[in-house]
Amino acid sequence: MCRLTDCSFKCQLCKKRMLGKRRRKTKRKNVRLLLNVFLLAAWGAVLLACRFYWMGNKPPNFSNSDNPAADSPSLLTRTLTFSYLPAVNFWLLLCPNRLSFDWSMDALPLIRSLADWRNAHTAAFYLGLLSLARFGLRARRPAKAKETNGKAHHQHANGRNGNSNGHSCQYTNHDHLNDSHADAHTNSGEQNGTRQHHESRTPLPTTENVVVFSLGLLAIPFLPATNLFFYVGFVIAERVLYIPSMGFCLLVAVGMRCLYVRLPRGSARTFLVSCSAAIVLLFGVKTVLRNRDWQNEEMLYKSGIYVNPAKAWGNLGNVLKSQGQMEEAEQAYRNALYYRSNMADMLYNLGLLLQESNKFSEALHYYKLAIGSRPTLASAYLNTGIILMNQGRLDESKRTFLTCADIPDENLKDPHAHKSSVTSCLYNLGKLLHEQGQQEEALAVFEEAIQKMPRQFAPQSLYNMMGEAYIRLNKLTEAGHWYRESLRAKPDHIPAHLTYGKLLAMTGQKAEAERYFLKAIRLDPAKGNCYMHYGQFLLEESRLLEAAEMAQKAARLDSGEFDVVFSAAHMLRQASLNEAAEKYYGQAASLRPNYPAALMNLGAILHLNGKLQEAEANYLRALQLKPDDTITQSNLRKLWNIMEKQGLRTTSP
Repeated sequence: MCRLTDCSFKCQLCKKRMLGKRRRKTKRKNVRLLLNVFLLAAWGAVLLACRFYWMGNKPPNFSNSDNPAADSPSLLTRTLTFSYLPAVNFWLLLCPNRLSFDWSMDALPLIRSLADWRNAHTAAFYLGLLSLARFGLRARRPAKAKETNGKAHHQHANGRNGNSNGHSCQYTNHDHLNDSHADAHTNSGEQNGTRQHHESRTPLPTTENVVVFSLGLLAIPFLPATNLFFYVGFVIAERVLYIPSMGFCLLVAVGMRCLYVRLPRGSARTFLVSCSAAIVLLFGVKTVLRNRDWQNEEMLYKSGIYVNPAKAWGNLGNVLKSQGQMEEAEQAYRNALYYRSNMADMLYNLGLLLQESNKFSEALHYYKLAIGSRPTLASAYLNTGIILMNQGRLDESKRTFLTCADIPDENLKDPHAHKSSVTSCLYNLGKLLHEQGQQEEALAVFEEAIQKMPRQFAPQSLYNMMGEAYIRLNKLTEAGHWYRESLRAKPDHIPAHLTYGKLLAMTGQKAEAERYFLKAIRLDPAKGNCYMHYGQFLLEESRLLEAAEMAQKAARLDSGEFDVVFSAAHMLRQASLNEAAEKYYGQAASLRPNYPAALMNLGAILHLNGKLQEAEANYLRALQLKPDDTITQSNLRKLWNIMEKQGLRTTSP
């Protein structure tokens, strides 16, 4: 009896020591775990702070179409809709039969009342989630053995193991009291050896632990997308389900394992395995089919038409336009506007396509609709002003450019694009003032454009126009500075080479000027404008034959550009090559048949070439368009005098 008491005392002491070691080991593990969690949280906070700093210390701004619920004034609507979104995402994991690249706008209608039947889906989802959490976190009785891979092992004091066929069993604690002291020591040694053997193996996690881990993997990465902490710029996005899908797959695997263990051997288990294989096969086929949708943009946007037709048609229009299918792109834009008529971007894109198709009046209509839908859309103001300027409606164009320049740069969808469009508006306004001879006003506008332009804006054209304005004011030093700035911003900027070459020629640096003209030609040998400017330089240098050669090259290369053809004809006339000059004056008059100067110069060269009746017809047409032109009147009187002497005309006017 004494021996038994001593043995029990020693066993209890040994058990206390082992429990103490386990507590210390668990405590060390917990400290390391807490330290890792703290480091992870600190690193996450640093990343968030950096992201916030790069965004200008302001949260991102989203349009009401990106996340309609976030823009709803009703607290009930926001709460019901945001509560419903996790249920929709879970359904996409469970049954991904309806996928889309974008779920914005009205792809998922808002839940505005408690009577909406979708609230039942929300309730069922959260009840299921709470049930899983309760199963995973419930307190377990200490008598239960650890479940290992579907089998639970129980250990007797004599070292034997039992199998419970998948059910948790209790450890037995019945020792044989009638054993001898030696037998007790032997059993104790066997028990210690068995315990050490089991402790040396890494135990597999229990079902409850796997469920907890799966729920954490399913829910925690999804939290930023729930709108719980801040509003996000999307409704549903497949990308936010990448990590939660791993937790979902673990839950399915755990459920299948539990069913398999509890089902009797035979056909039931075979049926379960067959169902599991069928699910894997079906999801594999769905993955392959979905991957086909992502092969290119056109297929992706077509696949989203049934979920979000407005956004899908609009994006499809952009793809078709980039492929040169203008009619199909126009129809796609109109389809998008049929589903959602107030989309400013789509109205602008349709206007841009119509402008590129030379349908200017219709393009203006859609630009104005885009501005009405989004008054801060600077690119719509820019293109509206350009069309008005090309139509000769200069006052309207000026007002449009000024309105664009006054748009505040706050709460914008794309601040960089907005600033670029505002800078372009100011550039075009300054260019318009420059062409009207208002050089001081033009310079003020150009300077404002330089102050407002973003870093990614290409400033070479703006700097070049600054130089042009200073040339008109006869401030050659300032002009040279801005020409050089233009070349520094873009060393292959052809207009700056031409204008700087003209400035060098004006200041007597002829060789240097010719070098810049020739470099411009080398940069783009197919551009007739370069030959035209070089020809004018050669003409001023009295190198007439070379000038004539450059003029003819320019006119051949840019045969559809009136300014180039007209200047070429003028240079050929000054080089006394009247036959060639007549050809190009005629070509210029055909490009602008209602331009008085073209008709008057054509009449003059015909006059010189002895084609008097053709000259008379062109003079008379020029006077119809501009009756008070004294040069044309004088030339016509001289022509009539010659015609009277030759008997081609009997009376003078």
